Amino acid sequence: MKAVLNRIYRLDDFGEYLSDYFPLDKFNFNVPIRMIVGESMNKGEESFDLTICTPKWLLQNMKEEDIFFARHYLIVKEYDYARIYNYIKKYVDGLTGDTWDEIGLKLSRIGYWEFEDYKE
Repeated sequence: MKAVLNRIYRLDDFGEYLSDYFPLDKFNFNVPIRMIVGESMNKGEESFDLTICTPKWLLQNMKEEDIFFARHYLIVKEYDYARIYNYIKKYVDGLTGDTWDEIGLKLSRIGYWEFEDYKE
């Protein structure tokens, strides 16, 4: 099986594509996104959420005592839609696995999977 990035939405303005986002300061921003990913041979798809931000935004939004893991964050020097999209697409489209769950687990390392802690 092979993963395919189908589209990327903004979560702060749901329904808007990331391609329509233009931060006020391309060196100081954060934008939560939802990646819609499917499998190349099937029509189904699932969502994976992450936040794209700059180091400047992180520094300005951390309290002095803050310390945290950066899971589900993509940290970029500046906002450049084409570079960000191509980076994400290359990563996602390069993932393979014997099952969709195997691909989903790999994707959940970079984005919060809608079924991440799901149990029947």
